[in-house]
Amino acid sequence: MPPTLTPLNTIQNVRLLGRDSTWDIVISPDSPSIITSVTPHQNPDSDKCSPLALPALTHPHIHLDKAFIHNSPDYAHLLPATGSFAEALSFTAKAKQLFTHDDLHKRGEWLLAGSVAAGVTAMRAFVEVDHTVNLTCLEAGIALKEEWKEACAVQIVSFAQDPIFSTEYGEVNRWLMEDAVIRPQVDVIGTTPYVEVTMGAAKQNIRWAIERALEYNKHVDFHLDYNLDAGKEALVWFVLSTLKEKGWTVHFTDKRVMLGHCTRLTLFKDEEWELLAKEIRDNDLPVSFVGLPTSDMYMASPSSKSHDRPRGTLQVLEMINKHGLDAVVGINNVGNAFTPWGSEDPLSLASLGVGLYQAGTTADAELLYKCVSTRARAAIGLSPSEASLTLSQGDRADILLFHDVDDTGCNISRPRHGVAGIVWDPPAKISRDVVVAGRLKTSCALCPRTAYRFA
Repeated sequence: MPPTLTPLNTIQNVRLLGRDSTWDIVISPDSPSIITSVTPHQNPDSDKCSPLALPALTHPHIHLDKAFIHNSPDYAHLLPATGSFAEALSFTAKAKQLFTHDDLHKRGEWLLAGSVAAGVTAMRAFVEVDHTVNLTCLEAGIALKEEWKEACAVQIVSFAQDPIFSTEYGEVNRWLMEDAVIRPQVDVIGTTPYVEVTMGAAKQNIRWAIERALEYNKHVDFHLDYNLDAGKEALVWFVLSTLKEKGWTVHFTDKRVMLGHCTRLTLFKDEEWELLAKEIRDNDLPVSFVGLPTSDMYMASPSSKSHDRPRGTLQVLEMINKHGLDAVVGINNVGNAFTPWGSEDPLSLASLGVGLYQAGTTADAELLYKCVSTRARAAIGLSPSEASLTLSQGDRADILLFHDVDDTGCNISRPRHGVAGIVWDPPAKISRDVVVAGRLKTSCALCPRTAYRFA
């Protein structure tokens, strides 16, 4: 069940990024979602280590209905045998035949509970709609969205994993999606163009999603260009041309476009990246990219088992720093055949990014934190723009506090300094306190907080 949340007026004696001494964060009871003021703390206790306060975390792309299939005994017969993408598609299709509302609710709560404990207060959650599950996943997702709304803002994506313009089930899949996307609880239309049988059908898929998103005022989110084949057309260009054709700009709508995976783009040359960035910038297209490295590194590879097995995932930091593109990173799947490794903690991705992107500076660490926090929240349209990591007056009162605790059982605690220390070696969840809209999530009784006070 959702956690107990206790309203706060003040969070006292915390450290803030880039500021000396310690500070008190004041939250007005009249506007509990907003920080009213940030003032110097008087008479700090120099013998205690005050926690670092940072903006809370965000999942910009995660599958709610397929989470933790491997943790449920109902699916023990569907553990990976070859680890291939084809097998993941096949085994997940078989698992979906067994989905029930109760099962989806249980596994969804596992994901929500673990995510909130890690510091996630917002997520974009994909739930599948097709001839196998009908609207069961969507209905379970909507129920979880309502039940957990005080602890986490859940954006529901009505998601067509299966074809909607090809195969014998394409038409019924599309009818079900048409029914789903008109629901007010659905925030995003999501599709997977690359599963269509032909390139023509893939483009129909893209055009349909963009047209429906504009018609019903929804965000749109594509699983796109998930291959490492230079001989295949990169559909990102068709997405951009269709957005331009339909007039989807930052001036026309506040809804955004997200492109996920896009491993084919890792084969782009500099001039292609520059053209892509220019197309987006010159046409005011509200487009963001989400790299999904735990899935991409596992799945996006040629089928050959030779020693020459390149892996592909978007170079997110280079896209931001070199090309000026909007990009973030996300978990995608956890505990299923598409991604049997990794956890629901976004900081594990930020840490992975240090090695993946050869990003070892403190500035890199801060950008990686933003990619699972303030940048991610803005990319999915839950904030108008990216916020600073230094909390200040007027910021959201969604706050994650990191402190030094003994998580070893040896009466020893090891400090981590600044954002870099947290990204390089993420502390355990028991070292974190989560504040959601000015309310404190009940902390672990084993971890007393003595360096600072709530009021």
